[in-house]
Amino acid sequence: MPRIETKRDSEDFLKSLGFPTIDVHETFTHFDFTLPGRRVLLIGPMGSGKTEFAARVWRDAAIAQKKSGKVKALTSTGLLDRRNVFFIRSQIDGVRFTEYPEDALCYRSGYVRCGENIARIKDSFGLEEVIRDNPTVGTFIIDEASFFDERLAYVVRNYSLEKGCMFIFPTLILNFRRDIFNSTARLMLDIATDVIPLTAYCEHPDCMDSAFYTYRYYSVDGQECPALYFDPLIIVGGDREKDGSLEPNYASRCDRHHYLPGKEYTFFTLKPLGEEAGRGNVKPLYNEIEALCYNIQSSALAKNLAQRYRCEDEGEKYLNSLRPKYIAEKALCYLFSEQNLISETLLQKIVFDLKLDCAYMEKTLSDNRHPVSFDQGLLL
Repeated sequence: MPRIETKRDSEDFLKSLGFPTIDVHETFTHFDFTLPGRRVLLIGPMGSGKTEFAARVWRDAAIAQKKSGKVKALTSTGLLDRRNVFFIRSQIDGVRFTEYPEDALCYRSGYVRCGENIARIKDSFGLEEVIRDNPTVGTFIIDEASFFDERLAYVVRNYSLEKGCMFIFPTLILNFRRDIFNSTARLMLDIATDVIPLTAYCEHPDCMDSAFYTYRYYSVDGQECPALYFDPLIIVGGDREKDGSLEPNYASRCDRHHYLPGKEYTFFTLKPLGEEAGRGNVKPLYNEIEALCYNIQSSALAKNLAQRYRCEDEGEKYLNSLRPKYIAEKALCYLFSEQNLISETLLQKIVFDLKLDCAYMEKTLSDNRHPVSFDQGLLL
């Protein structure tokens, strides 16, 4: 039977020739602008360097533009040249990096200036307008593509196939719940030609493992309070560290230190209550929302967390998830905007009956593309 050489055999052979034993990794190469029609996903948790990778593509393009006409023939399809790069951000992401210039492609440790080759858009129609207005641009970097409508995936696919454009997407594919972010993220995976995964160190102070997940938490009275599973999917805010209940903080975390309380409660209790209310039996949901707002320790949520986590090593951390405000408002937003289980009329009635925070709910629902104007007169 033939003998198969193992890695250990190779290491011993190198040592016998006087070479050190080393691990040789794949080369980190300059970006390839010669291939038309690529749709490249840069994925990883917050802080993993997705936008910084995009900035490196921008710098590589600046070097490649200095090459000869022969190179231009390799990087061009018709009028467009893939060395000509344009950077796009979402309008709802405008509060991040406010300390940088308007034309900056910003990341956590710096930025590059894009000049006129930068825009903020609202949706996929805005992307089409940018593409039409820039016929010589061959590469579009679209930051946080998951923030856009799902039509974006088809716009990108069609332009890449028909025109030879290249698209690069530094984006979250998984949300803080460790679920696929939304239908746009799922479609981006379907149409991608390349996926480049990036990781970060786990940002827990006692850990050096690789982080694959984005962890959301609130800082209340100096305590780390993990976001509950039914926390709003999108919360627009800046990149600075925040205290209080209005805006969360984010960190890259590994499996062990990614705390996500309330998932069982969401599916075993909250959703069934919403379904029951949708069928006309509103009282059980009303009672739970009232408890979440005014006496949270009596709520089914508090009882579930106490039973599920109190005996665990990090039990106190999980129970801290009850400390932030607006838990009742978040539960209703989840049932209305994500699960479509309760009507707008019922939503407004519960909000006004229980005197919940209308301003918080209006902003949250608007950020999550389900705007509601709370007007008590509409219920009369």
